[in-house]
Amino acid sequence: MIRQLLKRRRRWILIDIDTQMDFFIPGGNTCIRNHRRVLANVRRIMAWARHNNIRIISICEVNNNNNGNNNNGNNEADHHINDTEGQKKLRYTLLSSRTSFVADDSTDIPEDILQRYRQIILHKRCVDPFDEPRIERLLTEVRADNFLIIGAGAEEAVAATALGLLQRRKKVSIVVDAVGSFDKRNAELAFRKMGTKGAKLIETKKLAGVSHLKGVGICHCEMCQERARQTTLKIRAEH
Repeated sequence: MIRQLLKRRRRWILIDIDTQMDFFIPGGNTCIRNHRRVLANVRRIMAWARHNNIRIISICEVNNNNNGNNNNGNNEADHHINDTEGQKKLRYTLLSSRTSFVADDSTDIPEDILQRYRQIILHKRCVDPFDEPRIERLLTEVRADNFLIIGAGAEEAVAATALGLLQRRKKVSIVVDAVGSFDKRNAELAFRKMGTKGAKLIETKKLAGVSHLKGVGICHCEMCQERARQTTLKIRAEH
């Protein structure tokens, strides 16, 4: 057992899932559909966690072209390739006090890890973090009044993480507007399932308050440009 993790129960632990360049930056190999809005809220939640000294467990996907253990068993996965730009975490999701662990079959982890570091970064070779022995052990044994989840994607890794925690009788809150998705309908079904199983569905403003900052301009990716065009046409039609 991880004695230090069991000894002290924390009020909050933030879990950020796959907040990496390939998922969140236009041009990334697996960019989520709602990246612009989600990015702003991920940034606010991370700032809130820093301000309140919340411990963070970061889970990152990593693939190797030739290891035969890629996402969804696809040996030709071209995203989150180890040591590439797309595999890196977003800059503002990194704390200075952090440590990281590679994805392997070990369950070893220092017993005082959350005392020594504010952020633990754990790599996974699969969608479901609980399929990685070290992550499974940490998330099972760590104690907190509530686990907050942000990241991507709602219908895949986020759902797997939330449901895995709920199965282990943990209290889970999903910050829905800080979670990205690939398909709107499937994401709505995933949120509904997580809520039915006992997760609380909350918004960023519940934790970080209402932001008075307004977005300037739009993302230059094709998806955001098309949405801007549709919005403009709708406004013109209404007038």
